[in-house]
Amino acid sequence: MNLNIPNTLTLFRIGIIPVFIFVFYWDHPEAHVYATSIFFIAGISDWFDGYLARKLNQQSPLGAFLDPLADKLMVISALVLLVAEYHDNNWLLFSAIIIIAREIIISSLREWMSTQGKDDIVVVSFAGKAKTFAQLWALGFLIYGQDLFDLPIFTIGIVLVVWSAILTLYSMITYLIAAWSTIKNAG
Repeated sequence: MNLNIPNTLTLFRIGIIPVFIFVFYWDHPEAHVYATSIFFIAGISDWFDGYLARKLNQQSPLGAFLDPLADKLMVISALVLLVAEYHDNNWLLFSAIIIIAREIIISSLREWMSTQGKDDIVVVSFAGKAKTFAQLWALGFLIYGQDLFDLPIFTIGIVLVVWSAILTLYSMITYLIAAWSTIKNAG
């Protein structure tokens, strides 16, 4: 296993998920602050490991596999926790379903396209990066969940998670359009 700095940061992101879950449920008055901090540390390490992989020329097949896996595990963990916590919020529920379904569909599409020798067709696009950025902010606001300086943070988080679900659908459609000729001819 190639444990260079970027891959170590990615493994850190995976390893911090149980800590995030524990802190999310921790019965402490500042648990929401700590959980939000952990979530944003994971998000920053995601950016940082990609930057270091390119800067240090340490891109690897292991990193290409682990990085999106770590992202999906953290986002899906956060979504499941939030839906369980705020089970009466349909905007959050429907957005979570869209986001999780898209992750499954696009991961499956990428895997299948790879078996067709066409994995270069479904590479990460600007739309994919925009939806990731929107998701991270939305989830961070929702995890924090309390008003801050008279700003309705949870409500802002709901608006952002709905927006990220829309971006998620848009990015999924762009990937499916890019792969459509291969899908159509697979018959």
